[in-house]
Amino acid sequence: MTISTLTSTEPDVAPVLPTRISVQPSATGVVVEMLDRGDFLAPRLLSIDGARVRIALVGCCAMLVAGDRLELDIAVGAGVELELVEPSGTVAYNARGGNASWTARVTVACGGVLRWQAAPLVISEGADLTRCITIDLAEDARAVSSEVVVLGRSGERGGALRSSQHVTYAAAPLLVEELDLTDPELRSCPGILGDYRVIGTVAIFGHRPDTLPSPTATYLAGPGALARVLSHAAHTIEHEMDQWWRAWNR
Repeated sequence: MTISTLTSTEPDVAPVLPTRISVQPSATGVVVEMLDRGDFLAPRLLSIDGARVRIALVGCCAMLVAGDRLELDIAVGAGVELELVEPSGTVAYNARGGNASWTARVTVACGGVLRWQAAPLVISEGADLTRCITIDLAEDARAVSSEVVVLGRSGERGGALRSSQHVTYAAAPLLVEELDLTDPELRSCPGILGDYRVIGTVAIFGHRPDTLPSPTATYLAGPGALARVLSHAAHTIEHEMDQWWRAWNR
């Protein structure tokens, strides 16, 4: 009798430990039900003021390198306002043939608010990053976000980035965006990025502002708006983006 043993040729993949945050309403205002450190980010409570909570996302190690799988789960309860703070930016390093991923899953209950002014994300030469953000807003929930993506460090063209953002409001699609910046030649074409390498975005979901803060802003089909700016250097758009942020956080 011959017994054949099948062995897998796939490499062992360690399970991902996500960073988990859950803030929920309580009789006295708010309770932080979950503040779990993940493989790459450690949430730190900064303050609680009534139903308002400020939490910092602190990096645990150098990231992102080939094989890194950063995952973030955020739940904002009814009537709770959560502000996320990032003390430092994120760098996707040269993957040397590998790849990395960055995933955030957000739910905001009725009357809840998420404010997330992210630090810059830098895509180094040779990096290969897939980033996915999903935001599920209940009716009367709101989210305001700000982000800056920089393609390459000083003197670099930058690596490959695939970025998707899917936002729903009251179970209906509000924003479905797929951004493919993997090919440096294609993304440098006119009508895409040209010779720009910095993309700044401020968005509000769950509320339609009375006015748009700049000519580059646009209303979404549902309750929300988005403003985007391109530049050669991140510091040149800080003032403009800060104005948008303040306007949509009133």
